[in-house]
Order: sequence, then C-alpha cells, then structure tokens
Amino acid sequence: MSKLSHRKDHRYVIKRIIVKGILILDTPTCLGVGDTDSPVDLPILRDSIEDKALLTGSSIAGALRNYLREYNRGYNDYDRRTDLAALLFGDLFVYKDERDLTEKEKVRIKHDDTQSPLIINDALSDQVIKAELRDGVSINGKTRTAKDDFKYDLEFLQAGTEFSLFFELLIEEGKDETQLKQGLAIALSGFEKGEIAIGMKKRRGFGRCKVDNWQVWEFDLKNTQQRLAWLTFDRDWASEYAIPSDDKKILGDTGDDQRDRFTITATFSLVGSMLIRSAEYSKDKRPDAVHLKSHRPNKEKPQEYISFPIISGTSLAGVLRHRAVRIINTLEKDLKIVEDIFGTDISGNGNKDAKASKLIVHESEIKNNTELVQTRIAIDRFTGGAMHGALFDAQPIFSGEVELKLELRNPQDYEIGLLLLLLKDLWTEDLPIGGESSIGRGRLKGKEAILNSQSSTIQQEWKIENGTENSLIVKDLKDENKTAVEVQAHLQKFVIKLTNHIHHQE
Repeated sequence: MSKLSHRKDHRYVIKRIIVKGILILDTPTCLGVGDTDSPVDLPILRDSIEDKALLTGSSIAGALRNYLREYNRGYNDYDRRTDLAALLFGDLFVYKDERDLTEKEKVRIKHDDTQSPLIINDALSDQVIKAELRDGVSINGKTRTAKDDFKYDLEFLQAGTEFSLFFELLIEEGKDETQLKQGLAIALSGFEKGEIAIGMKKRRGFGRCKVDNWQVWEFDLKNTQQRLAWLTFDRDWASEYAIPSDDKKILGDTGDDQRDRFTITATFSLVGSMLIRSAEYSKDKRPDAVHLKSHRPNKEKPQEYISFPIISGTSLAGVLRHRAVRIINTLEKDLKIVEDIFGTDISGNGNKDAKASKLIVHESEIKNNTELVQTRIAIDRFTGGAMHGALFDAQPIFSGEVELKLELRNPQDYEIGLLLLLLKDLWTEDLPIGGESSIGRGRLKGKEAILNSQSSTIQQEWKIENGTENSLIVKDLKDENKTAVEVQAHLQKFVIKLTNHIHHQE
C-alpha cells in the first residue's frame, strides 16, 4: 500500500485489532442513572429505544483503565503521563504530579496529549431488563437501631445478565505495538479472571462479572486482502471474514502483577437461624419478614432463575465495621484505622476527605438451608398479656453453610491484625449477622479458613480448621515444614502489630 500524505494531527493507522466477548454478571449490578422521577432512589440506566440495560463505553473504559493502573503500579497509586494506562486509554485532563507546574508549562505539556487508540462500544443487555430491588439502611453503632432518614432502595440487574462487548485497537505507525497489545491483554484479563466489577457498590459484592472467552481478529491494513476483510467485518451481506485467532498469541503476555492484597476465604455453618430482611415486593402471600434472596441462573437450565438466600456484602461489612469500632473504642484510641479499612463515614461531614473502602466484602450464598415460618407476638409488659395487633410472622433461614470472602487491598500488618480479630469473633459465634440478634439469630460457627497474603515479591498462605475438643489446626500451605506453633506465632505477630500501632498513635 502506498503511503499517502496526511495531516500531522491525523492518525496513520497501519493495523487494527478487534476483540469481542460476552460479559456475564455473577452478582446483581447497579448501573444507575440518577433519574429523580423514578419510584426508587436509583433506577437502572435503560436504553432509550428498547427496554434493555445500557452499559456505556465510558464505564467499561474507566473500569479497564483503573485495573490496568493497579496491575502495573499497585493499589492507591495515581496516574502518570508515562504509564501504560495513559498509552492505551489516552491522557487525562490533569495529572497529580503536574498540578504545581506553571500555566505555560501546562499548556506546553497539554499540546502533546494523545487520545485513546482503543475504541470501546456501548453494550446493551441481551434481553429485556430483569431487575431485583434491594434496600439499605444506616445503623446507629451505639443503639444498634436504624438511623432516621437513612433508608434507601436501589434497582439492580439480576445475575446472569449478558452484555456483548466490542473493542477495536488502532495501531499507528511509529507507536509501540508490543506495549499497546500488552496493555490490552492485561486489561481484558481482569474480566477473564473476574477481578473487575462494574456499577455501584463494587466493594460490597455488587457488579462482579466475567468473560469466559475472547474472540480476537487482527487486520494488517497494508495488506489489500486484510484491508477488505476489515471493511466487510461483521456485515451480514459479506462473505466470511477473518477467522478469530488465539487472544494470547495476538495480545501477548500480561507481565508481573504489582498489587498487594490479603484475602480471607472462610467457611461457616449457621447456628440456629438468620434473618436479613428483604424489601422486595411479592404478589404472593408471604410472612411479614422474609430472609433476603437473590436470583441466580440455574446451572442445569441457564434460561431459568433460582432464588438463593444470601448474606449481602453490605450487611456483612456493616457488622464488621461496627465490631471494629467497638474493639478500637475499648482501647480508647482514634478510629482512623477503621476509616482507613472501611472507608470514610460521610454522613456527618459530607464529602470532605472522603475515602473508599480498602476492604472488599463479597456477597455469599447460603447453601443446604431450611426455611421455616415462625409466628410471634408482642407482650404487653404492664398486663403480661398479648398486645393487641402485634401478631406477626417471619421466615428466617435455618442451618446451612456459607463461604465468606474478604479482600483487603494494600494492607498494613496492623490492619491484617484487626481483620484477624474480626474473623475470630465470627468464628466463635460472638458476632451475629442480620436482624433479631437479641433472640439468638445470625450466629456463625467457623469450620475452615484460607488466609492468603500476596504481593509483587512474595506469596504466603495459611489454613485454619477446627480440630478435636474445640482446638484449632493451623498450617502453612507454602511451607509444610513449619510447625503449628510457628504458624500461630506468625499470625499472632499481626495482632501484636495492631496493639503496638494503636498505642503509638498521637
């Protein structure tokens, strides 16, 4: 192909890479629109023509850019002009390390800004919206009751909803093709591993999603046949275009992961009953209070949905935060460590110094459970008889087993220590989850826990399980030569560092 003259501000594209995949939601997802006319506080963003959910290209790009930056630089680092994320997704309006420059220097630097070579299409859900409603409320830590005017409700897309994703990477002459391909490979691997969440409340278990397989096409625009294949790509009237290739062969290696994180995957059995109230409307007759359920696709019949009782990430995170506050208050120390882990409570000071949670709390299904309806009545404390009009019934969950997953990003040793104390309280039935805890509901008993500490340089993994006569068995899964006493001493060091940290606070 002969090279034509072109303007300097135009891109001279010599190659195009097209990537397609099906995104599947693993948990309910809130793609909010902020419509004030809706009967719910935050409705789903809908397409203006069809009653389908709209996942905008800007939302996808933001999630991929953030994942790429964290993968390359670790958590809590800021964007730089020289990052791989800037090369693939284009330059930002302003960078943190350039704020102190003079206006003249800023103008000179902005002149060299580049736009993103990656085109990302909007995506529509594969079918008409299937929504589920969730409500939430803020709890007063002192009274353990709901705060006034702090109840809200959200509209979520059901798990199992699918979106068709489409990406097109433009390779310009003179650009580093290898780096661009590697950046795209890292970003897309986040969807493939299920490590990218979309929508609201991502750190409370919502918006988890994955792509099982990618289809990748590469077109060399200098080749006449491949140029025609790109021009007729995905046209119904055109002949079969290029066969998709292996994504790893085209996009290349993902490099080293620079993220530091500590994860807990713990299995518990439910002692007695649990009741996390559901606010979802039902046309059928049902008890006054029903345990929260979420719709999941039937593995045997994917077109059908089954309702599973769950422990929501918001409920579990709220319980853990309140217990963490109680632990720190007992030591009469500042609550900064709690806000560092769980995020800033902005109810009192607005958005001033707001900080997102470092702790990711996943939503968990309760398996092998039993549902029973209990009828109760309030007693008049003066007469000792039944109170008029106070007969009610509830349908809690009995027995069952649940796997809880927690992930602490960019952890400090003393923060891990606090997390281990919270795990201990859950393990020993001392930290109930859900409502009506005063009558014994919501208590868990630990069975097994896997603790994993991963950084760019080292990975450690421990296992805790119940032994005989209420004893614990602890193992180092990476070094089998370590004794149980050595492993216990190692884990105890995290709690000791917590104690030392809070006693040295100013």
